[in-house]
Amino acid sequence: MTAVKDRGEKNREKRMSLGAHLVELRKRLFRSAIAIVVGMAVGWWLTDAFVWQAIQEPVNLVVEAQQGTDAASTGIIFPTISSAFDLRLQIAFTLGIVVSAPVWLYQIFAFLVPGLNTRERKYTFAFFATAIPLFFAGCAAGWFVLPNIVKLMTGFVPEGAETLLTAKEYIDFVLKLVVAIGIAFVVPVFIVLLNFAGILSAAGIIKSWRIAVLVIVLFTAFATPSADVVSMFMLAIPMIGLYFAAYGIAYLHDRRVAKRNQLEFGDAV
Repeated sequence: MTAVKDRGEKNREKRMSLGAHLVELRKRLFRSAIAIVVGMAVGWWLTDAFVWQAIQEPVNLVVEAQQGTDAASTGIIFPTISSAFDLRLQIAFTLGIVVSAPVWLYQIFAFLVPGLNTRERKYTFAFFATAIPLFFAGCAAGWFVLPNIVKLMTGFVPEGAETLLTAKEYIDFVLKLVVAIGIAFVVPVFIVLLNFAGILSAAGIIKSWRIAVLVIVLFTAFATPSADVVSMFMLAIPMIGLYFAAYGIAYLHDRRVAKRNQLEFGDAV
């Protein structure tokens, strides 16, 4: 029992105070902000290079399909003199978040890593290496369903009418869809991280699976138009799969921890 007591005292000594946590959080937030600002500079250049053309491509496809038909015409308009500048700044900021994702995701993990013991910190790189591809995969998934959403929603306009998409509303929809799906794809990685930190057990994860599935479906329903059921399920299915994959990893980890603790406590006693 002495070994267990000594180990508990060492763990308490390593715990950070609330003030130290706040200082650490401020440092991580500052580094993330710097990375986003640098990413914005890159995003400003990328917007003029090809991003704007890529964003309006779904609308261009609809326009091309409407040529020579009686279907409603579609186009993007800038209603105010400052709209173009404001939107370019907004696109640059969003691209800054995307481009700097490796930095701010690392800062989040680095802030949570002290909750892991020395043996489990070796998994930090695995978390990081998994979160980055999943974030970009989520962004790509949102971008993949975008043309279907634009085509579907403009298809409800009556023949002979004209669809004038306000640039700000259209850009808001596109950017929020892409970034929100990217972040949603990373959530299972954080679930596993909380499990490794001892905050969330595998039993707790699977116990709430019905609520999790409902939240995922509602999230994808809000992220996509209500009429586009296909795009909703195209996003919901991989997110549900990632949730259960997180549970599987957490379950295996909890089993290893239980066996290790049984051996350690048995030896100590």
